[in-house]
Amino acid sequence: LQWSSPPEAIERFKSQEIWFAPPQFYELCRLCNFSSLHELHKFSSERALEGCERWMPVMLTASDGYMQILPGDELYPEDPDYTGKKKIIMSTDKKVEDLMKEGSVFHRIVIKNINDLAVYVNIQAKYKHKNPVMINSRSDYNSRL
Repeated sequence: LQWSSPPEAIERFKSQEIWFAPPQFYELCRLCNFSSLHELHKFSSERALEGCERWMPVMLTASDGYMQILPGDELYPEDPDYTGKKKIIMSTDKKVEDLMKEGSVFHRIVIKNINDLAVYVNIQAKYKHKNPVMINSRSDYNSRL
């Protein structure tokens, strides 16, 4: 085991030293908003009274990859399948790149393969949450988490 700050963990993921499922990758990107545990604690204490919402990522299969579509994204269904009973399957013959070019309101995780994830968010987070920060390569981000 090795302790890593969120940016370091993301760098280790991108270099394929470790692996995270998409929800954990997304949350690590959100933790990159805070440079210290004190900042995170202060934020979480103040934000706790704002409320929360239930999320259910919806998988969209493209011809060359996948997307996990999240609430607020223009492709997110009005009535998502929270229980798995409806067996809703979203798919397209389009490429991920084409879907990204055609879209304008994003809240999604793009999955090219098991070690190639990217978070795209351009919506306002609800309940004063923080949107993820994307770290694309080695960074000098100075997180102390």
